Amino acid sequence: MQSGTISNPDCILATDSRPMTEPDHPKLPEVRQVNPGETHLLCRCGRSPALPDCSPGCAEGLRLEPARQQFLLLCRCGLSRRLPYCDGSHSPPVEGLAARWRRFAKGD
Repeated sequence: MQSGTISNPDCILATDSRPMTEPDHPKLPEVRQVNPGETHLLCRCGRSPALPDCSPGCAEGLRLEPARQQFLLLCRCGLSRRLPYCDGSHSPPVEGLAARWRRFAKGD
């Protein structure tokens, strides 16, 4: 394999050369565009295997029928206290603006 070549495009490596699928790498939130006329069933309990979407039989799901086009930041890790919306619980807190900028720039 040549340097800079990805042999398996489905497995993107982190900067420390471990697959992003390992448990110490959090599931990042999903940005979803929703439009008028669409219906979305979103998980509020955190037990869905397909977060942020809810299983059709779940009584706790949030049925969302947007009145206007919006972009939603949806939780995929199940740790948010505001399910189905992301509240940043997937990332441990950091002190100071400089540390937050480093995290943002690196994509952590």
